[in-house]
Amino acid sequence: MKYFFYCSALIVALLAACQRSNENKQEAAQAEAAPETITHSFFVAGPQFTGIIGEQNEVIWDAGRKGARDGFVLPNGHILICWSDTVKEYNQNRDVIFTYAIDKSNKELGTVVRLENGLTMIAELGNNPRIIEVDQNGTIQHEVPLQPETDNIHMQTRMARKLENGNYLVPHLLAFAVKEYTPEGEVVNTIPTDRPELGGREGKNWPFTAIRLSNGNTLINLTHGNKTIEVDTNGDIVWKMSNEDVEGNPFADPCGAQRLRNGNTVIASYGTKESIKLFEVTPEKEIVWTYEGPYRVHHFQVLTTNGSALQGLPLK
Repeated sequence: MKYFFYCSALIVALLAACQRSNENKQEAAQAEAAPETITHSFFVAGPQFTGIIGEQNEVIWDAGRKGARDGFVLPNGHILICWSDTVKEYNQNRDVIFTYAIDKSNKELGTVVRLENGLTMIAELGNNPRIIEVDQNGTIQHEVPLQPETDNIHMQTRMARKLENGNYLVPHLLAFAVKEYTPEGEVVNTIPTDRPELGGREGKNWPFTAIRLSNGNTLINLTHGNKTIEVDTNGDIVWKMSNEDVEGNPFADPCGAQRLRNGNTVIASYGTKESIKLFEVTPEKEIVWTYEGPYRVHHFQVLTTNGSALQGLPLK
């Protein structure tokens, strides 16, 4: 009898152990199947803060001056920032090693990009709207006149970028057009954003950010139209996303944008004072990451994802 009870207890214990093992395997399988929580660190140029936010939403680096328009963490870890009146580059020791002050003929700066040849591309707004390329001493090496089609200085242009072919991609808000300029200032291509399928001019689809993708398409944020579109080389819309595609109305004056290597798109919701200020969407229009911290985002640059560097080296 004692042997029977002993065997029974042993069987019960083995069954319990097997059940626990199966439960552990199920939990492990579920954990393996569950998508990894996405975390990003990113540079912010915004009205309340300019600097770097870490993956746990902590401030990693603060420029000490808010209200920046544009900027990047460079591959060497330096930070290049454009305010409305000046451009500065900071090294790892927080020393300012490059400065450009706006020309007296203009009123605002809107864009800064460090080019592969070492020159710095800057967009100036005002009576003499132009793109300039300056050397490390701030001396202009090249100048491209722009055609914004408006006297509203603040609305002449935003995130201009240089293309691999040497031309420039420039969004003009009140012209409802993204224009491609040659180095001589000739417009060789125009992408209209007041087209009927987007709601015409009544839709206020002002182009703010225009990014030429590796496949030749162009990603464009439309600010007051609260949309992001991608157009092909013929100018046809091949992808579009707005508040009609997702709950919560995350599109609120979308300004900066970035297409990640995985095909997802990160969008800045500049008009949001509360809730989502930056969000990542898949090509299927699913939101997979959001930043809901205290700082509004005008322009940004995603630096790391789950600890892996994408671009640049965040300063400590």
